[in-house]
Amino acid sequence: MTLIFVTTNRHKFEEAREIAARRGITLEHRDTPYIEIQADELEDVIRPGVQQACALLKAPCFAEDAGLFVRALQGFPGPYSNFVFRTLGNEGILKLMAGESDQRAEFRSAVGYCEPGQKPEAFTGKVEGNIMREVKGTQGFGFDPIFSPKEGDGRTFAEMSTSEKNRLSHRARALETFFRWYKQKEKV
Repeated sequence: MTLIFVTTNRHKFEEAREIAARRGITLEHRDTPYIEIQADELEDVIRPGVQQACALLKAPCFAEDAGLFVRALQGFPGPYSNFVFRTLGNEGILKLMAGESDQRAEFRSAVGYCEPGQKPEAFTGKVEGNIMREVKGTQGFGFDPIFSPKEGDGRTFAEMSTSEKNRLSHRARALETFFRWYKQKEKV
């Protein structure tokens, strides 16, 4: 069973490939650019994106979008996390958080799946945690060095191996939900 994962982010592909393999699914990486609209909800971002990717590829595929939602910043950067990371980075978020006592945040993920001529489906996952006061770790990508999951042992995602991160992450939770649905759908 092979699925096409459309992403420009090789790190996301590696994380997803490990999760898929546990379910007997092989992933094929496609770096097919599609227009990512801006919206306040991740599901509203991923649905049209994966639908466009599916139309371009003329094949079933899935894509994923994620965001960091910081409570003290009223959910910022949220679905705009990619842009905020590219412009402000981890240090910029830490500056915005300077002096804040509430360090709570959550990572959210939305996986979109689409087949030609069909409406896209969306699957979500989230993980609660805290923003650290400094950058820690060299693994992962994006905001991983400043986010410590509540269910973890105090380390950031960037201090964990891919396998460790995949036991706790928002992306893993969304992908697990999607892969279960997909395997059930394929049995029908």
